[in-house]
Amino acid sequence: MKKKILILAGGYSKERQISLLTGKEVNNAVKKKYKTYMLDPKGNLVDTLRKIKPDIVFNALHGRYGEDGYIQSILEIEKIKYTHSGILSSFLAIDKQLSKKIFKKNRILTPKSFILQNKYFDKKKFIFNKINSQFGFPVVIKPINEGSSVGVFICNKNNILNYLKKLNFYDEIMVEQYIPGREIQSAIMGNNKLGAIELIPKRKFYDYKAKYNKNAKTKHIMPAELSKKDYIKVNDIALKAHRLLKCRGISRSDFRYYKNKFYLLELNTQPGMTSLSLVPEIAKHKKISFFKLLDWIIKDASINR
Repeated sequence: MKKKILILAGGYSKERQISLLTGKEVNNAVKKKYKTYMLDPKGNLVDTLRKIKPDIVFNALHGRYGEDGYIQSILEIEKIKYTHSGILSSFLAIDKQLSKKIFKKNRILTPKSFILQNKYFDKKKFIFNKINSQFGFPVVIKPINEGSSVGVFICNKNNILNYLKKLNFYDEIMVEQYIPGREIQSAIMGNNKLGAIELIPKRKFYDYKAKYNKNAKTKHIMPAELSKKDYIKVNDIALKAHRLLKCRGISRSDFRYYKNKFYLLELNTQPGMTSLSLVPEIAKHKKISFFKLLDWIIKDASINR
């Protein structure tokens, strides 16, 4: 009898559309081997879970409520096996402030940053003094717990207040030192280093459009053109970060490579699984097909993650 796989996709976050696309592509790839159901977890999720009684939940959600420990908590309580990282790992990874503290404590280089509360968003003098005393312009501003580069802006003195207005519905945001250089991303599968890819976006940086819009024409170089020593190093750092946050399944770490140093920007516990997604591309280079990658993720599912 085929195992019942419930694919959670959609949800409430700003990455809803990407999650739906991930869910659709996962479903198309595995439905021949498994009995699949797709569910947009809005409304009474628990009742639906109890009605379907899936053997495994494939968590294809991105962002808040799906990647932050919330859904994971429900699945643990219901004792339903699920994919990707558990409650604590998910919570730590999506919180850029907490994960940075862990990285710094364990001597992983990450850009300097501070938290700016909403009440200071229009205080030009305060903001400028704070930035100049910490690291200077340009800076990156971003929500603390969003993914897919949602709400991320590179700012200078002339435009920072305008960009902060766009984030005015957040109680607080992160102001981060801008690191120029090359975009390198590294994937981990279980306890194995899958490899690292380099991205050369036509846009300012690898933002939401560069990630998900084919017209953005971001150039992918797989494997990343690094020296053998540096290629090993960036994958070692990604594995170290994966283990520090006690991640499970798949993770992807995003780096900037500048002046022979790797700066870890963030770690993603539920990277996308679309035709433009990086982890399937990295896996393909290792002769792991899209189906084999997803099948491994499903077989890796458990509770107590």
